[in-house]
Amino acid sequence: MTDARHAAYLGALGVDVYVRRESVEADIAAVDAPALPTSRNARTQEHLDVPTASTPRPRAPVSPAGLPEAPAAPVGAPDCSAYDWDTLRAAVAGCQRCDLHATRTQTVFGVGNPHARWMFIGEAPGQEEDRQGEPFVGRAGQLLNAMIRALGMRREDVFIANVLKCRPPGNRDPRPAEAAACRAYLERQVALVNPTLVIAVGRIAAQSLLATETPIAKLRNKVHSFGAQGWPLIVTYHPAYLLRSPGEKRKVWADLLQARQLCTRLERGRPAVGHVS
Repeated sequence: MTDARHAAYLGALGVDVYVRRESVEADIAAVDAPALPTSRNARTQEHLDVPTASTPRPRAPVSPAGLPEAPAAPVGAPDCSAYDWDTLRAAVAGCQRCDLHATRTQTVFGVGNPHARWMFIGEAPGQEEDRQGEPFVGRAGQLLNAMIRALGMRREDVFIANVLKCRPPGNRDPRPAEAAACRAYLERQVALVNPTLVIAVGRIAAQSLLATETPIAKLRNKVHSFGAQGWPLIVTYHPAYLLRSPGEKRKVWADLLQARQLCTRLERGRPAVGHVS
């Protein structure tokens, strides 16, 4: 990647980049010249080295070498294994498996490309998400969109969901029982999308998906496994955290670069490894 393109992506994440005054015009020309494609297929082809929608796409290995065992489904979870998108959406909309159904405005199912190669999973809807019925809106959502654009994609190219489908009152952290109640819905979403790569966005999402209390700093820079099919999963910081701690944006940029490298490796049929190279 050229220095100019690197600087452009850092700029999309809001990371300050300092350059010599005499190099500014040259950098702008270098960034403008290889303009990103406007179509989804062309963009995906250029940045992820994967087939376009007109050709069958390879799937990530079911159980990449070196990945830990996926956590077991919670006891008493609904059997969603035969649900299609419409059935699953209806089941989520009418769900009363935990107390959150009594305080929600509406469920927040998820949004994006149902056949996306990248799937981003956050923790739970907030007040604005509960009002609009869509995940990651507001300031945190705008920053997530910038993260996605930095990868050369649009929000519509990926699929975005949350561990919880209902907003916890007061935006408190999700409780383990609430996450367990939604687990089967989320796993079915991942199965229907069948992404090449899952990105866990934030500490709570990462710890819930991986059934661990390990700090997020120790979960980063590794390839984990999610769900019965062992989808490769990478952990990064939540956009809301970056709004409070903008100095951490460079770490997220590093995570995104590593995720893109892993996605390319998986699409080419090479196994994942325990640490991202």
